[in-house]
Amino acid sequence: MFFTFDKNKTYTLRKTLLWEYNLSNFNWYQMQDTVVQRVIERGRIEDFQFILSKYGLDEVKNSIKNIPELHDKDIAFVCTVFNLKKEELRCCSKMLLPGIH
Repeated sequence: MFFTFDKNKTYTLRKTLLWEYNLSNFNWYQMQDTVVQRVIERGRIEDFQFILSKYGLDEVKNSIKNIPELHDKDIAFVCTVFNLKKEELRCCSKMLLPGIH
């Protein structure tokens, strides 16, 4: 795994990643997929350490699979770092209907 973290250390997430939310009453588990997506799109290593310590590797991978849209570079990144296949990702399994663009 590319990211390492100490289970005994407390990590924090940069508040700017979730700027539009009130973090004083933020439900971290209800918004897990959103948090993981923001970290993938704009996060630093410390932010990845936060989500791994907060949710655990398996839950982070499940959230990644549920993200509806990711840029190609982010897809390549998560597939490489988290050992996922593109076919497992919701954002890659959407198919355009014929005639609809």
